[in-house]
Amino acid sequence: MAEMRVSYAPPTGYPLGTNRTYKFGAGVLIPLISLITKRTWIGAENIPKSGALIVASNHLSYFDVLNLTHFLFKNGRAPRYLGKVGVFKVPIIGRIILAAGQVPVERETPNAGKAVDHAKRLLESGHLLGVYPEGTLTRDLDHWPMIAKTGLARLALSTNTPVIPVVQWGSQVLMPTYSKKLKLFPRTKITIVAGKPVDLSPWHGNADDPQALIEATAKVMLEITKLLEEIRGQKRPEVIFDPHTSDLPRIGNFKKKR
Repeated sequence: MAEMRVSYAPPTGYPLGTNRTYKFGAGVLIPLISLITKRTWIGAENIPKSGALIVASNHLSYFDVLNLTHFLFKNGRAPRYLGKVGVFKVPIIGRIILAAGQVPVERETPNAGKAVDHAKRLLESGHLLGVYPEGTLTRDLDHWPMIAKTGLARLALSTNTPVIPVVQWGSQVLMPTYSKKLKLFPRTKITIVAGKPVDLSPWHGNADDPQALIEATAKVMLEITKLLEEIRGQKRPEVIFDPHTSDLPRIGNFKKKR
């Protein structure tokens, strides 16, 4: 039933893509986020004010989506996300995020492929799509990005949509990775940096080539990681954590399941 109500209407209003429910949620949440965070935002000029766009970000905390949405919303875009269907079944909250234009997907099921169809239709309508290429919170113990899934590359190459890398740092302090406990005070410094569009031209026209998808995905994740290196003043590890070869579960709180 939730899927029947998904909206693919072209984005309108300001921030572009907003609606009454979206504005209501922003009006409630932004003051709360501002109360518990100190923000450093860099690179907002790299976010186009209109047109289809994919914003790809690292994933540290359950709070990431609120910080990223805050950043994009205040800079003129109301993003769309593909979220796990369970969130949409939560009373009241599920109805609100659905009405705000977000899209439920069933991860790690036979229906997971529909996520790409949803995403394509949103991009065809001119929306900004927020994506976490890793598909889940990072398993790297030092919070570096992992090797990601190739869905982002397939989507970008098949629709010829530009990809902007965005990195967050600090949300893992505000709400630790795989925790739902929020640190209210003192206010947590949240840094968000948006980079230049990733050059995916070497792989254009190869959306069905598995090797091209792996390489294009790695390119996006490299740009995200470079931005994170600048924020942290550290070098990424030589060996990137690979969830595909790990014995940890692919999604969910792996700490709880071990």
